[in-house]
Amino acid sequence: MAPLAELPPAFDAPRNDAKVDILFIAGEHSGDEHSAVIIEELLSRRPELNIAALGGQHMAESGAQLLFDMTRFSAVGIVEVISNYGFYKKLFDRTLAWIRKYQPRMVCFVDYPGFNLRIADRLTKEGLSQKGGGAIKLCYYISPQIWAWKSGRRFEMARVLDSLGVIFPFEVDCYKDTDLPVRFVGHPFVNPRHKPMVRYSPDGPVLLVPGSRPKPVRKIFPILLQAWQIYHKDHPDRRAVVIHPGEPVRSVLYELMVKWSDAARGIDLVERGTAQTACAQLASSGTMSLNTALAGIPGAIVYRANPITWMIGRQIVKGVEYLGIMNILLKRPAWPEYLQNDAIPEKLAERLKACTDDPAIIYAAQEDAAMLHTMLGGAADSHCSPADWLLENL
Repeated sequence: MAPLAELPPAFDAPRNDAKVDILFIAGEHSGDEHSAVIIEELLSRRPELNIAALGGQHMAESGAQLLFDMTRFSAVGIVEVISNYGFYKKLFDRTLAWIRKYQPRMVCFVDYPGFNLRIADRLTKEGLSQKGGGAIKLCYYISPQIWAWKSGRRFEMARVLDSLGVIFPFEVDCYKDTDLPVRFVGHPFVNPRHKPMVRYSPDGPVLLVPGSRPKPVRKIFPILLQAWQIYHKDHPDRRAVVIHPGEPVRSVLYELMVKWSDAARGIDLVERGTAQTACAQLASSGTMSLNTALAGIPGAIVYRANPITWMIGRQIVKGVEYLGIMNILLKRPAWPEYLQNDAIPEKLAERLKACTDDPAIIYAAQEDAAMLHTMLGGAADSHCSPADWLLENL
């Protein structure tokens, strides 16, 4: 976590003092990347739009005015958030102050519900949003996982939001007992504008993806290193690649590779954004695990969290059998999950061996990838992309 001093006292005014049409708020690397694709499409169709963002560098590169890089401060888990409460309170207050002062026509919240839904609630209570009697339209892209936990959130969302764009087809029915307009706009990974980060190649390296946040990476990456070391002894000609989002995760990875220097032999660090091939993968749950599944790369999900965070999370999440969204969609552990104490290097090494040496497992991954593509893209309204949905609401 960067020091609080890096948070500016106020965010910049809109460029050219023009009215902002859409303010995007995304606090995670994945939200930054997904938003960038939407912003690029919006500006290609409506170049006169003035778009600002609290997000990351991908949104800035797509043409948005980046007010603050929130992706550098993303946190996950109850313990992690509480320990940095003061920082997030200041970030919340500065975000509200900017919206109050400049009043964009629309705010598009992207995932990150713990922060974004609180902003939406305050905008409604203060009479700034349309639901609160004001002029600002509030749209939300990528639904919170109410099908896993906090299902009652849907009623609060219906109270403050004007529209919701969901990326999994089953999510539409999750809101059928509310009056919130919900649209399935397809998953960003099957959007024609999306540039796949990975693709399968039997001759490619092993892909290791410990996550996009420093604290989880510290817990997960040493396990991946040890698993790779065991696997590499029997496959000395193979190499491995670690995909990361840049600083500060890159520094954490380098530090751990120095500490585990023997295990780190044959591993290269690659920043996210460059297309990468892989023959097998070990990935933490999240964006990259679905990316690799859609690419048909066999492997497994590996996850370890703060024990307190994990214990509380297991008590809260009910009725969801798997951690990986691809396994939830397929309703089976197509990509086996090694979680907490089950994340043992020896088991992971055995899984890697099977994924590179067993033709049946390789074929199954390709078949499951085709099924996932159909689920996440085939059922979407072919005339409604996320950009279409936002323009309709704007």
